[in-house]
Amino acid sequence: MDYLLSNRQIEAGERFEAIAELFDAWTFRHFDDVGVTTGRRCWEVGAGGPTVPTWLARRVGPDGRVLATDIDVSWLPADPPFEVARHDIVRDAPPAGPFDVVHARLVLVHLADRDRVLRTMVDSLRPGGVLLVEDADPALQPLACPDEHGPDERLANHVRRGFRALLAERGADLAYGRRLPRLLREAGLTDVRADAFSPIVSPACGVLEAATIRQVRDKLVAGGQVTADEIDRLLDVIAAGRIDLTLAPLISAWGVKPE
Repeated sequence: MDYLLSNRQIEAGERFEAIAELFDAWTFRHFDDVGVTTGRRCWEVGAGGPTVPTWLARRVGPDGRVLATDIDVSWLPADPPFEVARHDIVRDAPPAGPFDVVHARLVLVHLADRDRVLRTMVDSLRPGGVLLVEDADPALQPLACPDEHGPDERLANHVRRGFRALLAERGADLAYGRRLPRLLREAGLTDVRADAFSPIVSPACGVLEAATIRQVRDKLVAGGQVTADEIDRLLDVIAAGRIDLTLAPLISAWGVKPE
C-alpha cells in the first residue's frame, strides 16, 4: 500500500522543514549522547530532508561516512556532503556496512513490515554500534488540541481523528513509539534507553499540521472522515493562529549491539 505522506507531493518540503525545526535539536542531542564523533560511519534511514545527514557529515568529518537513503531522494541536495542512495528499506538489500550508528526518525511507524526493517538495521551495525530509532506514538496523546475549549479546537481534534484513521488503514502502528524499548531489547541490543519529546505549542506545529492536512485532504474527504468545508475552515483557523496545536510525542530509543 502507498505511503500516506508521500515525498513526491509538494507539501512534503513544508513538512520536512517543520519537522526539522521541531525535532532536530532533540535528535542532535541524542547523537551527542550515543557518541557520534569524528570518523564514525552512519546510516540515516528514510532521510527525507537534508538537515540530519548534513549535521552528521559535519560531525564525522572527512574520515567518517554518512549514507542517507530514502525511496525518494528528491528533497536531498544535488551535491551534498554525504552519500545519497535511493533505497527501499522494506524491499531492497541493506547497503554495504557495517555502521557505527544507524538512525531512523518517523519512519518505522508507517511501515507494515517494521519488525523486519528493525532487524535489518540491527544487522547493519558493527559490534558495539548504536541503533537510534525515533518514532511517534499518536495513541499516547491523540489530540491536536488537548485544551478543547471551543469549536475550533473540536474541529481540529475531529480532523486529527480522521488522519489517525487513515494511518491505521494503511498499517501504521499508532502505539509504536512506546514499544521501542522492548523491541530493541528483543532484537538483542543492550543498554537500551528511551525518552520522549512532545511539542506543546509552536508555530512549526501549525505549519506541520496544515501541510499534513493539505497532503491528505482528498483521502480524508473520500473516506468520509471529514468534509471539504471542514478542512477549509480548519486551515483558515490554523493560518489565523487561533488555536494551540500539539503533536504526538516523539519517543527516542537507543541501544548497543553486543561486542
